[in-house]
Amino acid sequence: MTIRLFALGLCLAIPLPAWAETPVSVALDWMLNTNHIGLVVARDRGLYAAEGLEVELLPYSDTNSAALLAGGAADFAYMTSLGFMAARAGGADLVALWATMQHDPGRLVYNSDNADITRPADLSGKTYAGFGSAWEGALIGTMIRNDGGEPVWDTVILGTGAYEALASGAVDFTLEVATWEGVNSTLLGRKQSSFAYSDYGIPDQQTGYVGTRAETLAQDPDLAGRFMRATLAGYEWAADHPDEAAQILIAAGDFPNPGLVQGSMKAIAEGGYLRDGDTPVGSIDPVRFSAMAKFLFDSGVLRDVGGNALDWPGDVSTWFDQGWRGQGS
Repeated sequence: MTIRLFALGLCLAIPLPAWAETPVSVALDWMLNTNHIGLVVARDRGLYAAEGLEVELLPYSDTNSAALLAGGAADFAYMTSLGFMAARAGGADLVALWATMQHDPGRLVYNSDNADITRPADLSGKTYAGFGSAWEGALIGTMIRNDGGEPVWDTVILGTGAYEALASGAVDFTLEVATWEGVNSTLLGRKQSSFAYSDYGIPDQQTGYVGTRAETLAQDPDLAGRFMRATLAGYEWAADHPDEAAQILIAAGDFPNPGLVQGSMKAIAEGGYLRDGDTPVGSIDPVRFSAMAKFLFDSGVLRDVGGNALDWPGDVSTWFDQGWRGQGS
C-alpha cells in the first residue's frame, strides 16, 4: 500500500507496511473433523483475518491439547470436557470460553443382532473394547449400576480398532461419537444399537471446550475477544450452512471418505448439537458444567499427579468465562 503526497507539483509515493495480523495458534484434541468445523470456517472464510488474526490450527499430536495449552505450546485449545476438567482440577490455570456441542454426542453401542443385550444391565460380564481412560469405567459402571446390573465386565484396549472389533463380533460393546463413528457405521451398513449416557445417570454434558490460559485472558482480553468473536461467527455460519461448511472442511483436510464429513454435518445439524433451540451457539450452561464436573470428582476420575482422587471443591464457576460475549466488535 502507498500514500501519494502532492506538493509543489511533485508526487511522492510513500510505501506503508502491510497490515500485520497477530499470529494465534490453536491445539486440537484430535485429527481434523466436524467438531472443528467453525474453526476451519472462520479461518478459510477470512473471519479471523477480519479480526486482525492469523490463526494456525496445530496438527494433532499424541500430547493432550489441554496439556499443550497449559504448557504454553498454543494460545488456545479445543478440548474434550474430560481433558479440560482433568487439567483444571490438576492445577492447570485454564479457562473454558466456549462449548461446541450442546449435548453429548457420545453413546454406548453394540451390535443389533446380539440377542444377549437389550439394556445396560445386560452388559455385566460382557467384553468391552476400550480406549484406556478412567472416564470409561466410571461411565459404564454407572450405566450398568443404574439399570440394576452388576458393574463387572472385561476390557480390551483397542483404541480406534474398537469399531472393527465390534463389527466383527470380537467384542460385545464400545463407546462412540454418534456424529462421527456412528455416521461411519451407518455408511458401512452396520446394524448397531445404542444406549444414551444421559438415560442412565450420566449428566447430559456439553463438550468441545475452546479455552485459553487465565494469564492470556487477563493480560490480553482483546485478543481473546477477537478470537472468540470470529470463532462464534464461524460456528454460526456452519450451523446455518451445514452443506457448504462440510465442503470447506473437506477442502481443508485429507478425508478418504468425504461422504463421512457430509453425513456428519447433517447429523450435527439435525441433532441440534451446535444450536439447540434458543441456546446461543457456543454457550456454556453453568448448571450442566457443574453437574459433569461433580460427576467426574465423585466418580474418582479426576486425580492429582500422585494418582489420588481429588475432592469436590464445591464450586467450579471460575473454570469458565464468557465475558467476551459482552465485548464490542
